Order: sequence, then structure tokens, then C-alpha cells
Amino acid sequence: MTMIGLVASPGPAADLAQDLLPDLTDLISVRLPDGGWQMRLAVDRLVDAPADLSRLVAAARRRLLDEGWQMAICITDLPLATARRPVVAHASATHAVAVLSLPALGAVGVTRRAADAIVRLVQALLGEVDRDNADLDDRAIRRRRVALYRRTRELNELPGSESRAVGLATGVLTGNLRLLLGMLRANRPWRLVSRLSRALVAALAVDILALVTSDIWRLANALGLARLSILTVGSVLAVVLSLVFGAGLWERVPRAAGPGIRRQVALFNIVTILTVVIGAVALYGALVTLTAVGVLVMVPAGLIGATLGHPVGIGDQVQLAWLASSLGTLGGALGAGLESDEAVREAAYGYQPDRELSADR
Repeated sequence: MTMIGLVASPGPAADLAQDLLPDLTDLISVRLPDGGWQMRLAVDRLVDAPADLSRLVAAARRRLLDEGWQMAICITDLPLATARRPVVAHASATHAVAVLSLPALGAVGVTRRAADAIVRLVQALLGEVDRDNADLDDRAIRRRRVALYRRTRELNELPGSESRAVGLATGVLTGNLRLLLGMLRANRPWRLVSRLSRALVAALAVDILALVTSDIWRLANALGLARLSILTVGSVLAVVLSLVFGAGLWERVPRAAGPGIRRQVALFNIVTILTVVIGAVALYGALVTLTAVGVLVMVPAGLIGATLGHPVGIGDQVQLAWLASSLGTLGGALGAGLESDEAVREAAYGYQPDRELSADR
């Protein structure tokens, strides 16, 4: 049985939630008939104004863990924005938390629009990226429903009695693979660094500087494949550590937590690590591609050869691009440390706007 917590701010938001509560389980069951859903209402402001989306999501996440819910839908009376855009309804599949902003619903048809949005947000929390069924054929729709059913079933399966963290993580990986992949896909990790302007600028600046520095040419020629490989792994690891621990993305298990909560925290941390790792690898891959083109176009082979004292082949140019990309990635790690925690969280977790509701505004 999947327990969904409906957390509403005191006042109009709580009144709306009270009106919605009797019908929400049936509405969700129509869209996801194999879930076995239960709703629990909690009246809690969670954060005081002014507050941004990431703070509200973090507060709802703490309430979810305290209550032992599988998901949380927050109806807030605060006007919110992310990336300088108004928030109507957003979902973070990794946090298992969705936010619905009451002021953004307008004044007409509020109850109907809120109910429709909550049902769609439950789908988003299962890792289902917002898509229109009208664009899919019958077979694709059936596959989509089967995938959602499997993720729902995995959400309700508790791990075994492993007491070790490694055993728990292994059980989560093997027992919740489809749910994990859906959450990971919803985060769009390949876009992570492109959302972090300071990290991206720092990476490109260091990469360009390395590319035109003759000492870097000599170093690339002398390091060899083994050292370059170690530098690659180290640079990617630096980005991962800078983002995960610098922005406080790692979640700790609450004291006296039951197996369900421990599984949720393990799933959250696994998705977080995979999201950041894929984002860092995507950054490195983009830098390698751009740097290789830059070496071939902007740095004459004869000039490199004159500096190194021997003719330069394609292998020497590849090594130069390799080293410059690794140094650029290290620069990206430094730039990531300058990003605000809120910016990193929004970039890492890819809050999904409810597009249909936004279009109706």
C-alpha cells in the first residue's frame, strides 16, 4: 500500500486539501489502478515566507521521512519560482516530493485543476516524464502503463533484513531498478552542468587556458596514458564530491528509522550519486569533444612540434586534448563550489513543471 502525505498550509490551502481528500484516492486509482493508494492529510506550513522551492521541497522531504510516507504532495500558499519562472506545480522524483502553489492556480476551477495536477504529479514522482498520451500509439500507451505499474509495485516492496549499508544499497539497486531508472531519467542528469553557469564557465576558461599554454603541451607529452587516465578519474571525482558534499545533497538516515525509511534514503542517495556522476561524465565528454576540435583547428601541429622538439602526430594532439579536458573539468569542480546550494539542488534534481497546468494559467 503506497502512502501519500498531503501537506497543506493552514488556511485556504488546508481547506482545499480537505475538499480534495475524499476523492483523491479514487482519482489516482483510475490513472494507476494497481497502486493500492492511501492519503494522509497534514496541515503544516513547513517553511516561513519568503522561501524558495528547494527549501520547501527539503522541508516536505523531512516530514515525509518522519511520517514514513512513500510520497508527499505539498499544497502551499506561497508564491514560488525556480530559475526565475513562476512555479505552478513541480515534482522531484528523487525526493518523492511534489509542490502545488495555490496562488498560481488562479480563481476559477481551482478544485478541479488542483485534483488533476495532483494526479499528474503522482505520475511524475514515479519517474514518468510529462508527456501527452495523444502523441503515443496504443502499444506505447500500454508500455507506459506497464512501466508505471512496475515502478509502483517496486515502491511498495520493502528491502530484506540486511543490516549493513552495502547490503541495503545492493537490495535497493536490484529490487528497485525500474523505479531508480525512472527517477534518474526524470532528473535529466546529462543537463546537470549546463544548468550551473559558474561551473561551466570555469571549466571552459581553464580548458582554453590549458590549450594555449606551452607547458601544458610538454606535460601532456610526458605524462603517458596511465597518468592521464588517473587524472581523468580524479577530475570527474572532484566534480562529484564538490556537488554532492558542497551542496549537502547526501541524505542521512533519521534516527530509529524503519526499513522503509532506510530504503527511501538509500534510493535517494543512489539516484543523487548517479545523477551527479552522469552529469560530470557528460561535462567531461563535452570538453573532450570541444577541445579536440580546438586542438585541430586553433593549435598548429608545427608549433606544438617545435615546442616539443619532435614531429607531432594525431596521438600527441589527442593527449593534449585529453589533459586540457581533465584540467578543465577540475576547473568545473572549483566553479561548482561557488554555486549556491539552491542552484545545485535545482540543477541536480530537475524539478518538473506541470506543463498542462502552466498552459492553462
